[in-house]
Amino acid sequence: MKILVAVSKAPDTTSKVSFKDGDTKFNEDGVQWIINPYDEWYSLVRAVELKEADPQTVIHLVTVGDASNDAILRKALALGGDEAIRINADASDSYNTAAQIAEVAKQGNYDLIFTGKETIDYNAMAVGSMIAGLLDLPYVSAVAKFDLQGNDAIAIHEIEGGEETVQITLPAVISSTKGMAKQRIPNMRGIMAARSKPIKVVEPIASDNLTEIVQYELPPAKESVKLIDANNVEELVRILHEDVKVI
Repeated sequence: MKILVAVSKAPDTTSKVSFKDGDTKFNEDGVQWIINPYDEWYSLVRAVELKEADPQTVIHLVTVGDASNDAILRKALALGGDEAIRINADASDSYNTAAQIAEVAKQGNYDLIFTGKETIDYNAMAVGSMIAGLLDLPYVSAVAKFDLQGNDAIAIHEIEGGEETVQITLPAVISSTKGMAKQRIPNMRGIMAARSKPIKVVEPIASDNLTEIVQYELPPAKESVKLIDANNVEELVRILHEDVKVI
């Protein structure tokens, strides 16, 4: 089996978020970058588990971005990827990103394509479905449990109010969420081996950006806690109705 795992870099959740150039660009100064957790903890680790069950499995990694992404690719290789591909393009638009990855997937003839449910910085949940659409492959989103039965995949994914079990025939695209696998830490052997594993850099195909970032805006600062006397029910109702507008 041949698996392609899409990974992306994301700012560590402890990073201070700020913007520059009139709030039109994310300020990367001092930001610690990590592998997007949905890509690393669930997609990649589940792919590694499948390889452990079948040593003939090959895992390729793919990301869209400049050379600053090489560090996260090395970590992903240390976790168990066999080879990495970096598409030398800006990953600011979901459609363009999906188009670039879809082209790599098409050329590589993969049996299974894993993406994270979303990135923790943009939360768009768009790239996985777009890849599937561009490749005309079956797609299951937000998969929490995944197993193989021959050439079929059994995926349990989240739906409103519960879970749904889906059986699809490979090749397919799967986006992963919590529950798919347990987080792993690269061991020393994996870290050393990753140094010699190849990172192939490819130029992007021609593809349009369908979205444009006009401006970033931080959420409003949290207001201080407002204490209401337990006997003053009328004031509590008024605040919930007029100020907070939840009733």
